[in-house]
Amino acid sequence: MSEITYVRGDATTPQGKGVKLIAHVCNDLGGWGKGFVLAVSRRWPEPEKAYRHWHRERADNGFGLGAAQFVQVSPYLWVANMVGQRGMRTGSKGVPVRYEAIDTALGSVADRAVELGASVHMPRIGCGLAGGTWSRIEPLIAKRLLSRGIAVTVYDYDQEASPAPPSGRPGT
Repeated sequence: MSEITYVRGDATTPQGKGVKLIAHVCNDLGGWGKGFVLAVSRRWPEPEKAYRHWHRERADNGFGLGAAQFVQVSPYLWVANMVGQRGMRTGSKGVPVRYEAIDTALGSVADRAVELGASVHMPRIGCGLAGGTWSRIEPLIAKRLLSRGIAVTVYDYDQEASPAPPSGRPGT
């Protein structure tokens, strides 16, 4: 089984050749406006537009925790909107991250990556605004993606090395 490749950089500019799939975590409330999604929206309008439509029509389309939506943004690049957090704020029920939902969504990402022959690229999903810990996320990536031979690159955003504003930081 291969290992996750860790790099400093911006997950919205994935490195390497071939088809790439950028995976990130969204909430189950239809909110899009903080964290990594801002970096996504600065590059492409389609993922946000698709996510908002998906949420608006949720009664008929499977939107919910654990679901994943795939949006093609260029001939060789896709974005996976994964619903992996309940709400947007830490409260009496704890942090918003839902590890089981991320696990399920990563299974869908793996299926699509195999279908496309794609590598998967992401910030440290679920660990920013969602409040999760990487030590719980990393094994899910290993189980769902690495075990199927899918190359995974995780990007640690470095504000000083990149011109993008801090809102594009990874892991949210």
